[in-house]
Amino acid sequence: MANPLLEVRHISKGFDGTGVLEDVSLTVHEGEVLVVVGPSGCGKSTLLRCINGLERIDSGEILLRGKPITGEKRDLVAVRQKVGMVFQSYDLFPHMDVMGNLLLGPTKALRRPKAEVEAEAMAMLKRVGLEEKAHALPRTLSGGQKQRVALVRAMLMKPEMLLLDEITAALDPEMVREVLNVVLDLAKEGMTMAIVTHEMRFAEAVADRVIFLEGGVIVEEGAPAQFFHHPKTERARQFLNTFVYEAAKKQSENSADA
Repeated sequence: MANPLLEVRHISKGFDGTGVLEDVSLTVHEGEVLVVVGPSGCGKSTLLRCINGLERIDSGEILLRGKPITGEKRDLVAVRQKVGMVFQSYDLFPHMDVMGNLLLGPTKALRRPKAEVEAEAMAMLKRVGLEEKAHALPRTLSGGQKQRVALVRAMLMKPEMLLLDEITAALDPEMVREVLNVVLDLAKEGMTMAIVTHEMRFAEAVADRVIFLEGGVIVEEGAPAQFFHHPKTERARQFLNTFVYEAAKKQSENSADA
C-alpha cells in the first residue's frame, strides 16, 4: 500500500484535566475514506479538530505526507489549505451571497484570479444542483443547500484531504440525502476524507475503513462489511444495536402516523 497521506501518532488531548483522546493512532491513505463512529462525547469531533489544527494536542504528533503539522513550528494557514474541514453549522458569512462566500478563500488565501475561481465555482454549483443560487444570501437557503455550498467552498481550496464533522446532524431526512449524495460522488472521484457521522447506512456505503471510538480510545477498527455486520467487540455490537432499535422505533412511529 502507498505511504499514508495522514498519520496520527499516539495523540492525547484533554480539557480542564479531563482526557478526551487517549493515545490515539491511525493512518489515512490517499483516496481512502475513513469513517469515525461512536457515542456522543467519545472524542470524534475533537479528533478532527486536532487534525485541522483547531485544537492543540497535548502529546503525540500528526503528519501530512510524512511532515509534522503539529508542534510549535506548525503553519496553521498551510495546514487548513491542505486539510479542509466542513462543520454541521455551515459557517457561511451571512452578509455575502453564495458566490461571495465561495470566492473569499481561493482569491484571498490562495491568491487565485477571481474570474478563474468564479468559473470553477459556477461549475461546481451546477454539479450540486445550486447554479441558480449563486447570488442568493445564505438566509434564503435550506439547510441542505447551505451544507452543499459549504462543501463546494471547501473543495475550491483544493485540499489534499477533507474532514467532515457531522455535516448532516442538523438536517431533516430529505436534506440529508442531498448532502450525502455529494459526499458519495466525492468518494467515487477519489477524494481522501475522514468523516464523523451518526448516519450508519451512509457510513457503510461510503467508508473504506471504519473506526469505532469510545472514551477517547479506538475500540475497534475494520472494513465496513466486517464492522457493521460482524463486529469483533461486544461494545461495538451494543452501539450498533442501538441504531437498529432506533430505526425500528422510527419506522413504527411513521406507520402509526400514516
